[in-house]
Amino acid sequence: MPSISYRDIAGGDKVSYKDPFFGAHFYEPLYSLKKAGGNYMQRIGYLGPEGTFSQRAAQMYITNKSAQLIGMSSIRETLLAVQRGELDLAVIPYENSLEGSVNVVLDILAWDVDLHIINELTLPISQTLMINHGARWQDITEVFTHPQSAGQCRLFLETQLPQAKLYLTNSNSEGANQAKKNGITAGAIGAEQAAEIFGLEVALRDIQDNLNNFTRFVAVGKNAAHNTANRNKTSIVFSTEHKPGSLACILDIFSLWDINMSKIESRPSRGKLGRYIFFIDIEGHMTDPDVRDALTMVKRKTTFYKFLGSYPRVDSD
Repeated sequence: MPSISYRDIAGGDKVSYKDPFFGAHFYEPLYSLKKAGGNYMQRIGYLGPEGTFSQRAAQMYITNKSAQLIGMSSIRETLLAVQRGELDLAVIPYENSLEGSVNVVLDILAWDVDLHIINELTLPISQTLMINHGARWQDITEVFTHPQSAGQCRLFLETQLPQAKLYLTNSNSEGANQAKKNGITAGAIGAEQAAEIFGLEVALRDIQDNLNNFTRFVAVGKNAAHNTANRNKTSIVFSTEHKPGSLACILDIFSLWDINMSKIESRPSRGKLGRYIFFIDIEGHMTDPDVRDALTMVKRKTTFYKFLGSYPRVDSD
């Protein structure tokens, strides 16, 4: 397909600039992309196939009715497709209120791609047990589901289906498809719409261990978002020197600039055992003077630093 210049965005107005310090390109939301002489159909990838929570999040995210939603085989492949330019955006699960962050997403964003978070949305998650027609859910001996859903339904599986063997799949829809193939002894856990798509019956709804179950999804693209909102969030990942007080020194920077930190999480650094990188979310946009000054200082005091994006914030409270 023909390449799209920054002047093709939003009817030809120049909306992109490159930040000289952080090295990130900024742009207006991709749903305004247009080709010269016609509308551009935005390609949005999600963890497929049809019937996943990720598909529902992608459907909620799009504002351009002509956007093309493309189901992918894994989260990794979805993000790599954006990196290769085969997709414009990926809408992926980032964090769950019960299970925490999706670690594979954190690792890929830190090490494997040069992408940015441009938006977020929060989706209430209701886990559904699906079975084949004519089966009794109490009698199933196999359950197919994604690891995140399995974690959210751990108590249900242990107390209500102790006899069932758990099989983890790349997506909940893949699990529903496998349960359909395996017959009346098999069940699946996932989004209710998967039951209709794969010809299954809804046996039980809301089987997650806590009804207050939400997943934060993020839209990820090659370029960082330039648009700002009344409330914004900035995400970064970094590592520090392996010595006492090095992390505290970084956290003190945000305190000094009176910037609220809404998340901190560590992941192995893929190096020596006991070495970690840290993911942090702070309130504010990197174009805010205080945020920019604080991040400038953070970058100078870290051994590894990566800007993951500034984007409109969705409050969960």
